[in-house]
Amino acid sequence: MAKGQLPVKKNETVELVFEDLTSEGSGVGKLEGYPVFVPFGLPGERAQVKILKTTKKFAFGKLVRLLTESDERVVAPCHVYEKCGGCQLQHMSANLQAKMKYNQVVNVMGKIAHMPDVPVLPILRAEDPWRYRNKIQMPVGHGRDGSLITGFYAPRSHRIIEGMETCIIQNETGDKVQEGVRAICDAYGISAYQEREHRGELRHIIVRTAHETKDTMVILVTRTKKLRHEREIVEAIIKQFPEVKSIVHNVNSDRTNVILGRKNRTLYGTDYIVDTIGDLQFKIAPPSFFQVNPEQTKVLYDQALDFAQVTAEDVVIDAFCGIGSISIFLARQAKKVYGVEVVKEAIDNANDNAQLNHIENTEFVVGQAEEVMPQWFKDGLRPDVIVVDPPRKGCDQSALEAMIGMEPKRIVYVSCNPATLARDLSILADGGYETKKVQPVDLFPQTTHVECVSLLQRETI
Repeated sequence: MAKGQLPVKKNETVELVFEDLTSEGSGVGKLEGYPVFVPFGLPGERAQVKILKTTKKFAFGKLVRLLTESDERVVAPCHVYEKCGGCQLQHMSANLQAKMKYNQVVNVMGKIAHMPDVPVLPILRAEDPWRYRNKIQMPVGHGRDGSLITGFYAPRSHRIIEGMETCIIQNETGDKVQEGVRAICDAYGISAYQEREHRGELRHIIVRTAHETKDTMVILVTRTKKLRHEREIVEAIIKQFPEVKSIVHNVNSDRTNVILGRKNRTLYGTDYIVDTIGDLQFKIAPPSFFQVNPEQTKVLYDQALDFAQVTAEDVVIDAFCGIGSISIFLARQAKKVYGVEVVKEAIDNANDNAQLNHIENTEFVVGQAEEVMPQWFKDGLRPDVIVVDPPRKGCDQSALEAMIGMEPKRIVYVSCNPATLARDLSILADGGYETKKVQPVDLFPQTTHVECVSLLQRETI
């Protein structure tokens, strides 16, 4: 191959052997050392691939025909799987999914954190990899016949997949309620929001379901300040679904990809539902973060508590505390727990949850962790343990610096993004915190996402 010349051209069909998987679950094959990324390809398979796009360093292709098939390939049970962007791994066996996610964590620990020797423990897999999601949030659109449809977007698009009457990773109760609410809104002539023109009414239908009680919250997100036929829609929902204990109207009139707006109005019942993790109860409001896989959340939190090793004399900070779920588990062992979270409604829930579970040694603050933690540091707060569970972007530099300055004995870092976790572990290492071990937990079977719990200890001189 001449210098600068690529071994393939766009629209060319080539034969490839897949050698590996990307972190997005695509198969990786090479032509003269030139990588080609192909969705749905598995290591060891040989396939015909159509080249869709080329760059100087790699290409993207489409699987045309399998010539040899991996033993780890399974038939995806979802009939819209290959069209839908919600799941990425249904064609993989559970064993291969676990191996891929484990390798993803190992790779970032070596390449980004530069900590190849830190033990990455075997991934904690879900006993049941289906019907686990307790929160459903579906965009609303119009089908070819003009009726309301809901469904996930096709990959790398805002085009809703039609024909999604059910989603098999979502809680059955919530799945049924979501489909029923869509049909009710359609029957009353509610229009779907149209993103390009910024018109129409219903943007999203969100359903949250409590794991134990099956109590359900429905959130109708509209562009408009009013919901037409509000009374009739509410009456129809509660008649058809007695498990619905809360119906909330959320207004989001902005041109944005953010799902929820700032204004909530309770149309029926309470403005929260109560769910459980282990033997603790938690109030959850519409904008509050709560892990979507209840059974694996208990596994995750048990791991965080084990790493934290909190004693009755310890002061703990729980950064990005949400509704106080980890805080309250910690508070049962600690002297005092301070929590910080930017969403006011979540902090209101956290205070209610402490009271609900008879916990008196917590203090929750509304604010950005990267602003509140430096202030706590200036005020002289010196925790024994810090637990952080940030969003996918990880921790800001100021939050990391405050953590380092506070000199806790241990930091427990809970992360939903291995890449930003690895980046932050490297920064904390420069500040004197050695990562002792990383425990991956599979909270999101059938998808590429993996959660991790990491234990860091302060190095003593």
